[in-house]
Amino acid sequence: QVQLVESGGGLVQAGGSLRLSCAASGTAFSINVMGWYRQAPGKQRELVATIMLGGSTNYADSVKGRFTISRDNGKNTVALQMTSLKPEDTAVYYCSGRLLGRIYWGQGTQVTVSS
Repeated sequence: QVQLVESGGGLVQAGGSLRLSCAASGTAFSINVMGWYRQAPGKQRELVATIMLGGSTNYADSVKGRFTISRDNGKNTVALQMTSLKPEDTAVYYCSGRLLGRIYWGQGTQVTVSS
């Protein structure tokens, strides 16, 4: 059973930075696609960024140029460096991983950006 555990959320002022981390356990395989999604109150969960095993990345337009996703394949970890944070970035951020046709989710970590 693959488990994903996030860390690094918190409260930050607008313009500040935060780094989220996620570690996967329970598998000896490298996870094909790892990524971050977020869900704000009253809104649907949305893609933030994904990164393939080979390093290809994809970002939501709203975070391009401000967020950077990275991974360590050997450790099955993924990180999200967030800069120039805005109040509209406030949400619960979820780590995700796709392996052998299944998608796994972390429990989520709260990010709150105050104006």
